[in-house]
Amino acid sequence: MFARLLLLCGLALHPWLVQAETVNDITGLNPIEVAQVLAPTRLEQIVEAVRQHPGPIAIGGGRYSMGGQTASDGALQLDMRRFDQVLAFCPERREVRVQAGITWRKLLDYLDPHDLSPQIMQSYANFTVGGSLSVNVHGRYVGQGPMVLSVRSIRVVLADGQLVTASPTHNSELFYGAIGGYGGLGVIVEATLALQPNSRIARHSEVMPLSAYRDYFFTQVRDNPQVLLHNGVLYPGAYDRVRAVSYLQTEAALTEPERLVPDDRDYRRQQLAIKLVAGSAAGRGLREALLDPLLYRGDQVQWRNHEASLDVRELEPLSGADFSYALEEYFVPPAQLEAFIAQMAEILQRHGANVLNVSIRHARADPGTLLAWAPEEVFALVIYYRQGTSAAERAAVGAWTRELIDAALAHQGRYYLPYQLHASQAQFLAAYPRAPEFFALKKRLDPGNKFRNKLLETYDR
Repeated sequence: MFARLLLLCGLALHPWLVQAETVNDITGLNPIEVAQVLAPTRLEQIVEAVRQHPGPIAIGGGRYSMGGQTASDGALQLDMRRFDQVLAFCPERREVRVQAGITWRKLLDYLDPHDLSPQIMQSYANFTVGGSLSVNVHGRYVGQGPMVLSVRSIRVVLADGQLVTASPTHNSELFYGAIGGYGGLGVIVEATLALQPNSRIARHSEVMPLSAYRDYFFTQVRDNPQVLLHNGVLYPGAYDRVRAVSYLQTEAALTEPERLVPDDRDYRRQQLAIKLVAGSAAGRGLREALLDPLLYRGDQVQWRNHEASLDVRELEPLSGADFSYALEEYFVPPAQLEAFIAQMAEILQRHGANVLNVSIRHARADPGTLLAWAPEEVFALVIYYRQGTSAAERAAVGAWTRELIDAALAHQGRYYLPYQLHASQAQFLAAYPRAPEFFALKKRLDPGNKFRNKLLETYDR
């Protein structure tokens, strides 16, 4: 029936039009039956599909979001992963223009021979640039923040098939709506990104009480031009000790000769360690007492691009039918860090949440995206946990998640949207007060509500 509709609309079937399937994300918790999957390789295919498809369209990249943000029931899904070419490169201006389906790893492969690196990207290189734009990612880059800060322009296919260029100074409303807009306004098809030199970096780490970490960060890290990347490892259990990990520019001799992480690296040891840590409180204690001291022992000097090319497989123990691994993230102003962590610890301990790791990051304020998670300077807390997949176990995660969202809001903070959709409507609006502006813009640009996914359907009332 769907194929006949396409033919009636003048959109003939092509080899890049894959048959209907159930799509899911990395957690395996969100199977969604889509009517058809389109895997375009050319811009014309995307424009034609948007213009002529009679029903809803959802947009997917690497499928690392964890709550149905890339799919909708019965929609045509645009699988962007084959739309992945470098279109223009100017080393003198330190910028590159790419198709949105390119992964950070493929972009790093292209940039590395020129000794350049993305200004801002996630900690792992498996994600697509378009997906990263759609959720407005951040990484561990000191003095940086949301990805929007590194984007010079984007090109978007709107619901009527029009191809529009947007930047901070041209069609800025679309620019600040589409970045962090979860595919709600149109298909981001191209992006021009700022680059930085690919420096040598030396790792330094030290363990300290949580009470000392904020002062350490602001005196030793935040305004130190030599520190390029930083995160804190907050150890579950008491949640009162932090391993501060920084990467500083250096001219020292390399201890890691590879310029990028090899594609064929074996991650079985890392995955085994995660399973050990997730298995019991003793396992989590073993990590702080033995595993991390071994991991961070000695000097390590590598290229920035080597650290940028980390593969998410090192975090992916095989999920089973009855369990999965997932993430959540919360943002609070720096002055609220310790108070929020104290409340977070109480909630997680009371609910018996199986938390493997909490990573502390820092971000500058967002310049004005409509669904901004950092309206001011923030610390970000990324929670990595294991959960059961039964209805009761998923409901239990929802309960402590909503408590954490309330805690973040009470400390003038927010929560991040790429994860499971446990937040209430009231919590969503409290965390994202400009959401009504976003949905009003969507109504103007997409009056037929063509672009959909589970996130938009849940909170666009």
